[in-house]
Amino acid sequence: MNTELLVSDAAHFRVDYEINPYMHTGVQPDRAAAIAEHEAIVAAHLAAGRRVEYIPSAPECPDMVFTANAAVVRGDRAVLGWPPPERKAELPYFHEWLVKRGFDVIEAPYPFSGQGDALACGEVLLAGYGQRTDRRMHDVLARVLGYEVVPLRTVSPRWYDLDLAVGVVESGRALAYCPQALDAPSRRRLEGLGLDLIEVSVEEASRFALNLISDGVTVTMTRQAPRLAAALRARGLRVVELDTTELAKGGGGVRCTALTLDNPVGGQWAKSREAHHHATGVTRRAPTGSTLPERRS
Repeated sequence: MNTELLVSDAAHFRVDYEINPYMHTGVQPDRAAAIAEHEAIVAAHLAAGRRVEYIPSAPECPDMVFTANAAVVRGDRAVLGWPPPERKAELPYFHEWLVKRGFDVIEAPYPFSGQGDALACGEVLLAGYGQRTDRRMHDVLARVLGYEVVPLRTVSPRWYDLDLAVGVVESGRALAYCPQALDAPSRRRLEGLGLDLIEVSVEEASRFALNLISDGVTVTMTRQAPRLAAALRARGLRVVELDTTELAKGGGGVRCTALTLDNPVGGQWAKSREAHHHATGVTRRAPTGSTLPERRS
């Protein structure tokens, strides 16, 4: 998991509106610096042995660099996001990309922040709600993707997506989370999963500490969370800390910039999907090579 990622670019990244507490139209990102930050994130993925696929950003989509909100993917299925109105223009581009790659794309019937509120952890899907995602989406995700869904409610717009409050460190084994970002029933649900839990302070979480990507060997994350980075290294993980100063002006970090394409399918649900493929003659998508933008000088 997290070894095949879809990214875009920061060529058109800017703050045209305010849809989270981190965005201020009067505080614009430095375009060149944002591009450099994003290129460094992509380079870190490649250095970790991850495959990176690319979709170019569109001029009318200033937040398209944050591909995680486009959808959530498992196997050959993708549930498309339903973002705030300001980001609706992104959807046709992602829909087309996913269809061309052979994904069975399902449109969300309710507001849904894509992977931002849907974090795969083994056979469990940690599903956020309370801010951007309608809780009715949880039944849709369970049915369409075959996950056991664990609802987690974030308590304020500061944690507008779950991936600011929770980070999957080792799939099916360990999570990092900010207790103060979740309500009490959600904290109890997390504790009941039997996973190793790493507590992260509000201070570091608000600097996008938990907006990380881990493949179980390498963790790519912001450099603004030294205590979490140390805790991860103590677990024997390789940690790559990156500058996200400009991207943070749009309310995003490392995790926001990549849509995971290789969430594995397992168990009985996988068998039923394979039977469906056989009966209908559907061919599972073949891997495609990386197509990355040229580096800008």
